[in-house]
Amino acid sequence: MRNLPFVKPAYGAAALALLMTIGAAGCGREPSAMSDAAAPAGNSMQEATVRSGDVTIRASVLPTTAMSEAVAAQYGIQRDPGSVMLLVGVRQGPNMQETALPATITATATDLRGVRQTLELREVRSGDLVDYVGIARVSPPDTLRFDLDIRREDGATSTMQFTRDIFPR
Repeated sequence: MRNLPFVKPAYGAAALALLMTIGAAGCGREPSAMSDAAAPAGNSMQEATVRSGDVTIRASVLPTTAMSEAVAAQYGIQRDPGSVMLLVGVRQGPNMQETALPATITATATDLRGVRQTLELREVRSGDLVDYVGIARVSPPDTLRFDLDIRREDGATSTMQFTRDIFPR
């Protein structure tokens, strides 16, 4: 190995390895969903977002065991280490001034083995807001791919696909 002018010979191999590691850190796979590019690996709570005009659709996945008993009760779900909650909101308007839009949402979750499950999403109201909640079964560690078809009351449709890594808690 040729000595680098700014590195002592004894540290040449280590410096080269460090540079290669730093260079490789910037390489990666294509993002799997619209806003997934910023999602750190393994962060199951990162929000996926798709925007169409002034309508924003947000989806998040949360292990049910990460929820407090009070929040689980509010959403009407059981906390279970083998389940995650999919939460979807459809909003219209500028950020922080959004209004909820009613929608019909069809969702599936597919694990790494290719096992696909259809999620039954139900409407949950909190004041003027409407969200849609469904439960996916999972055996952590695993990665789930979520596919959503959203149909708003005005007939407009949107689709969303994203993945989330699920780890044992």
